[in-house]
Amino acid sequence: MRKQVYYLYIAVMKSLILSFLLSLSVILNAQIKPFKFAFVSDVHIGSPNGSSEEDLRRTVRDINSLKDVSFVVLTGDITEFGTNKEIKLAKQILDSLQIPWYIIPGNHDVGWSESGGVMFKTVFGNDKFNFTYNGITFLGCASGPYVRMSDGHIPRDAVNWLDTTLKNLKKGQPIIFLNHYPIDNSLDNWYEVTDRLRKFNTSAILCGHGHANKAFNFEDIPGVMGRSNLRAKQDEGGYNLVDVTHDSILFTTRKPVSGQEKTWTGIKINKDGYDQNKKFARPDYSVNKKYKRVKETWTFSSDANIISTPAANDDMVFVGNQNGAMCAFDLNNGKLLWKFQTEGAIFSSPAISNDKLIFGSGDSNVYCLNTNNGTLIWKYTTGASVLGSPVINGDTVFIGGSDHSFLALNKNTGNKIWKFDGLEGPVVSTPVLYEDKLIFGAWDRNLYAVNRNSGQLIWKWSNGSPVRNFSPASCIPVISNDAVFIMAPDRVTSAIDAQTGRTLWRSKDGNIRESIGISENGKWIYGKSMQDSIVAFAANREPQTAAWKMNVGFGYEHVPSMLIEKDGLLFFGTKNGVVYCINPEKQKIVWAHKIDNSMVNTVHVLSSKKILLATMDGKLSLLQVVK
Repeated sequence: MRKQVYYLYIAVMKSLILSFLLSLSVILNAQIKPFKFAFVSDVHIGSPNGSSEEDLRRTVRDINSLKDVSFVVLTGDITEFGTNKEIKLAKQILDSLQIPWYIIPGNHDVGWSESGGVMFKTVFGNDKFNFTYNGITFLGCASGPYVRMSDGHIPRDAVNWLDTTLKNLKKGQPIIFLNHYPIDNSLDNWYEVTDRLRKFNTSAILCGHGHANKAFNFEDIPGVMGRSNLRAKQDEGGYNLVDVTHDSILFTTRKPVSGQEKTWTGIKINKDGYDQNKKFARPDYSVNKKYKRVKETWTFSSDANIISTPAANDDMVFVGNQNGAMCAFDLNNGKLLWKFQTEGAIFSSPAISNDKLIFGSGDSNVYCLNTNNGTLIWKYTTGASVLGSPVINGDTVFIGGSDHSFLALNKNTGNKIWKFDGLEGPVVSTPVLYEDKLIFGAWDRNLYAVNRNSGQLIWKWSNGSPVRNFSPASCIPVISNDAVFIMAPDRVTSAIDAQTGRTLWRSKDGNIRESIGISENGKWIYGKSMQDSIVAFAANREPQTAAWKMNVGFGYEHVPSMLIEKDGLLFFGTKNGVVYCINPEKQKIVWAHKIDNSMVNTVHVLSSKKILLATMDGKLSLLQVVK
């Protein structure tokens, strides 16, 4: 009798629960009132063929002619190179839209940005959006990489924003999420997004980046990539019109001149939620179990991305983040000691001289702080963001910025000593001092040597490519045998005469992109190949091919993290959060350690047993090799 009552009770409860879920589904779907919006992506204002501006104007005119479109969303790569000029022109064209529009940046808008992403937010008002229309909440946020080449990455501050925004939604609220990248391993932290969205009533994810219409499944969440607005090899470009009903979302490509339309995919709005017990592939940290001697003495997790190399003295560590904060930590335990707030993102790796800490900020200033307490000693205001990193020599600070100039400042007062104005693009890297020369690259296709005392141009070198993206700008040059060695995005190793700027030799051997290092004795040049290997060249003036190649097994690799040799060991980081130590003489891995799944900046090797590192996702850590 008791069993019969129990089974009857279970049956009744199941019926009640099912009725409740069905009722909730009806209520939620009833909240969605049919509407149509335009979905535009990958506009690339400033693209080399010059037609992108007209393609966007055509699309704007066409959308204005349609009376049933409620608003427009634009999912990134609004510009080709992220210049201030391109961003302002895109805004000018989009201001002709007669209906509301919402916009987020893509990798082209921030990856080579001369403002470090500041101008995008200044011109467009934000790099995120959150609005609700006819019962659906639309959430869009930025994605990197910022200033450095890397995988796509949702910035740490954007992940924090998403947490807060989702928390404030009413229960069961339908969501459409938008990002420039597909929410898969195109982003190094894709799982942080899907893990969150799968807990909510997410109807769809929309993205761009791939320049093609394509349907996706993002860990069970329906996804749609929209085509590029560019005409490419056709007569006209195009965009998508999206029809939302109470139970489905339909996507139709429209060409803005001919008016041709073609419905190509649809999504059935999820009514049942997502299986929270279902498992998906996640980053693998098993390498840490293989090399157990490597320990994280301490790790600090910032609230924003860190895209620079930390500096250190005997007691303290200093590093800036994308929220504009320069922070000091206790070297022994990672405790935050002080924080100085600037008004722009910090991508500049700080330099230390005695009690002075010097760095640049996206707010157009070069700062000098007291290392002990973070108080301001002086600041120098430039004409644009300062993304470059300083070098200090004696009482002189050398630093490049985005106002197409390079500066020499007095370390003690911040007064200008000289200014070199001969650049056509921003400086984002660290200069090298050699004899009477200051050598550095810029995103204007050129490598420069100027007189360190006067700022006068000595020579200018180019790899011959008309493509700005191939500039030797992120690579920090190394020098040996009176030759300057660089590895640029053209994937060629170049040797240049240090006195004249004449090309000595160039080699494609190794397929190396931007990352370079030099042995302590100056005999070897090291580089990371774009697939698994460390490559070594003899640091000679005569033409060279690779002396040896060591398969390390780090996979596809393209981040500009330099290689550092210390005590006969070579240290470097990768795009997926792994730091390696190899013995270049024996061509053997000594150890490896994974800190997270994002880009490791150039590491700061304190000793062969202690390594400071920071990752793009905002992790700052001290690694120690124990016995």
